[in-house]
Formats: sequence, C-alpha cells, structure tokens
Amino acid sequence: MAEEPAAGPKESPRGPREVWKKGGRLLSVLLAVNVLLLACTLVSGGAFNKVAVYDTDVFALLTTMMLLAALWIAFYLLRTARCPDAVPYRDAHAGPIWLRGGLVLFGICTLVMDVFKTGYYSSFLECQSAIKILHPLTQAVFTYFLWVSAKDCVHVHLDLTRCGLMFTLSTNLAIWMAAVVDESVHQARSHSNASHARLAPNPERVGSQAGGDCPCATTVCRIFEQGYFYLYPFNIEYSLFASTMLYVMWKNVGRLLASSTHGHGHGHTPSRASLFRETFFVGPVLGLVLFLVGLAVFVIYEVQVSGDGGHTQQALVTYYSFNIACLGLMTLVSLSGSVIYRFDRRAMDHHKNPTRTLDVALLMGAALGQYAISYYSIVAVVVGMPRDTLGALSLAHALLVIAQHTFQNVFIIESLHRGPPGAEPHDAPPKEPCLTFANPDALHTLPACPPTPSLEGPSLVGPQEAMAIILAPRAHWRRRCLRDISLFLLLGNIILWIMPAFGARPHFSNKVEVDFYGYSLWAAIVNICLPFGIFYRMHAVSSLLEVYVLA
Repeated sequence: MAEEPAAGPKESPRGPREVWKKGGRLLSVLLAVNVLLLACTLVSGGAFNKVAVYDTDVFALLTTMMLLAALWIAFYLLRTARCPDAVPYRDAHAGPIWLRGGLVLFGICTLVMDVFKTGYYSSFLECQSAIKILHPLTQAVFTYFLWVSAKDCVHVHLDLTRCGLMFTLSTNLAIWMAAVVDESVHQARSHSNASHARLAPNPERVGSQAGGDCPCATTVCRIFEQGYFYLYPFNIEYSLFASTMLYVMWKNVGRLLASSTHGHGHGHTPSRASLFRETFFVGPVLGLVLFLVGLAVFVIYEVQVSGDGGHTQQALVTYYSFNIACLGLMTLVSLSGSVIYRFDRRAMDHHKNPTRTLDVALLMGAALGQYAISYYSIVAVVVGMPRDTLGALSLAHALLVIAQHTFQNVFIIESLHRGPPGAEPHDAPPKEPCLTFANPDALHTLPACPPTPSLEGPSLVGPQEAMAIILAPRAHWRRRCLRDISLFLLLGNIILWIMPAFGARPHFSNKVEVDFYGYSLWAAIVNICLPFGIFYRMHAVSSLLEVYVLA
C-alpha cells in the first residue's frame, strides 16, 4: 500500500526502504504461514482419538508461541519507549475506542476463563502435565500490548517488527483454532450421545497417556468445567479481535502520514450529548424488545432441547420462528437504510484507510460461513423434499439468512464510505465561470457574477448556502433515521451472536440436514462454517457502532 510522503521523515518513500518494504512484508507473511500451518497440524491432529498427538503436545506448542510473542512484545515496548523517533505517527483510524473496549472486555472474560481452566486442570495434577497450568497464565500480556500500541506507525526495526507482529497474529489465530476445535468436538460428542462430552481439550486422552483416567467427580471441578465451557465464546472472539488489530498494526509499520490528522476518513466524533439525543428512540426500543424476546426464546430452547427430548420439535419451531421474524425485520431495516442513502448528499470517502479496508474484507469473508450453511440447508430441503413444518421453517430461515447478510453488508459498507456530516456533496454541480467586460451592455448575455462580499457590511447568502439551509432539516431527519437503524441492527446482531455462541445448535437437533448429508459430513460443515458466522455477528456489531457514531 502506497502512502503519501510527509515532510518529517528524511527518506523518500521511493527510496530503498520502500523497495525492501515489500520484501519485509513477504518475509513476515511466509513466517506467519509456516507457523500457522504447524499449529494447525497439531491442533487438528489432537482432535482425533486415532491420531497419536496428545493435548500436552498442543499446549506445549501454544505456550511456546505465546512466550516467544510475549518476549517480542516486551522488546517492542522497551524499544519504542526508549526511542522517541520510533513512533513518529499514530494512526487515528486504527483501534477505535469501541474496538479496544471490546478487546478489553473479551480479554477480561478470557482471563476469567483462564482462571476456570487453571482450576479445572489443577484437579488433575496427578495425571496431567504442568504445562496446562502454565498455558492459561500467559495471555494477559496481549491485551495490554494492543491497548497501548494499536495506533502505532513504527519506523525502527521495520522487518523485525513486521515479523514479530505476524508471529503474534499467528499465535492468536492458533489459539482461536484450538478453541474452535475444542468447542466443536464438545458439540459433536454431546449431540452424538457420547459417553463423555469433552468440555476441556481431551482430558480423557491425556489420562490415557499418563496411564490413568481423569474423571471430573467433585462439585468444584464441575463448576470450573461449566464456567470454562460457557466462557469459550469470549476467548474465540478475543483472539479474532486481537488478530484484526495486529493486522492493522502490521500494515502501519513504516507508514508515512501526510498531515497531523493522520490521514483521511472517519475522524468525526460527536459529543456525548448528541450521541444519545439524535434518535427517534424507535430503533433502540424495538431493538431492546427484540433482544429481550430473543433471550427468552434462547432460554426456552436450551431448556427444552436439553430435557428428555419430548419437546425438541416445539423448541425448534419456536427458535426458527423467532429467527425468521428477526431476520426479516433486519432485512427490511437494512433496505430502508440503503434507500435513505439514495437521498444523502454527503460525499463518498475514497481515501485509503487500512482499517476500513480490513473491516469490509472481514464482513464479506466472515459472511461466507453462514452463506455456506444456508445453501447446504436449501439443497437438503429442496432435494430431500421433507413434508413437515421444520422443513419449511428451515428453508425460510436459510433464505432469510442469505438476504439479511447481503443487505446488511451493503448498508454497513456504504455507511463506512460516507464522509462525515458537512462533507461537500459529491453531486454538487460545477460552478459556472464568471467573466467581466468593460462594456456594461454585454452583461445581460452572460451569467451574473456573485456579489463580492463586503469587508465592512454583512455578506449576502449565495445559492448553495441557501440550499444548504433549506436541506438542513431533511439532513437532520436522515441522520436520526440512520442512527435508529444502526442501533436496531446492532441489538439484533448481538442476540443473533449470543444464541450460537452460547450453545444453540438447531443444525443438529433438526434432522432435515442430518438425514440428508449424514451426521459426520453435516457436523464437519457446521463446525467449520459456524465460527465464521459467530465472528461475523460480533464484527457487524462493532461496524454498526461506528456507523451510528458517523451518522
């Protein structure tokens, strides 16, 4: 990515540093790919009982990676603190407060999960390796590092910094993969009525390696076990949030910013009063009602599905009915937001913004997970031709998931590319040239020149200023509508994140897809694609919060 040169740095952006910039990026990417493939091999191998890869091997690798990343982070913090010119610029777009706040929230929940994990593993000291206790004690460094350094544009040790950031990013992705595999194996085993559902990473495998079993028989152990499992979604989201911010830091290494504003784009932050006043309160109220109803439906679904099995059909009908209504409302609201933008006179922001580019790529890429699950469901319903209510609900749900993701992405992406309020309209007509002649009689054949403002008296209002005054109430009305839309979609995405993140798996309770594809294939499809769908919801929440602020 090419950046505009600034006056401060002595080197030209076309000098040797820019030539090696691409080489340094390539080297760091190759390092990340190799480390990630090694971690992926061990994590996936440890998920199967027939493969002689034990969880202690996986934990040893992850802990080693985390310790190496922590050592590099310590070097980075000391070097940038001792060298005043190490960070000449700070990117205002990187790490906005809600993204860093979300990172801290998920980081705190991850630390709480580590406490439960440490307590759980401490119950099995006689048959487990101590490396499992060391592993959860090394995660707090990442949160502090990203909080204080997310906006840095580093200009020292460029190649080492790129490699360190990519290695840290690979470490976060490896932790994410391990968490996804653990949760997926737990879901697969619990829905296939296995004798022991694995809430922690393969405790029975480790017990067999040590020559004995590790049963979780005490009440304290089971409390740690349950807390460990229910906090897993926060750990998954934390790793993805951290990887996103590390990628932005990697892109900003050696970046030259032309002005003190640190580039162009979304730097507008309204006052706290206007942040909560300029809405019609329809969106927040309806969104809150939708959120509360969704929580009630989720609790009812979990209670009925985890019971004796007699109420599974009713639970699925309730679950699908709510999701169909929620997705339908969100689709209509997203469409209305796109229609409002057709009357918006704000200019489109075409300046380069690494954070916005990454946001758009993550929205489009993460949506592919739900797209894949939906199309598999559509094929199963249409070709299998089930004649029951669940088949029709499953088909309607799959179609609405595709529509809602599509129209919501269109609305969010267009919102992120809109300029701040007061930006010059992109469709403003060009001003006619004004010519003057010495002969006053010729003036009636030419456009009249605007009057010259007087330095002593009040100046006249031009036609563009008058048009702006006329359109101001309409623009204010549009902004309030867009804020209501953003808040409604935000609350809707939160409840649609909570349901699958905390264990709702109608994909397995509904036998339409299971009977069509077989349990093994359908479980593989869901366990691979669903984590991306969960991440999409949380990333959509952060993007909609930015849309709300910028409206």
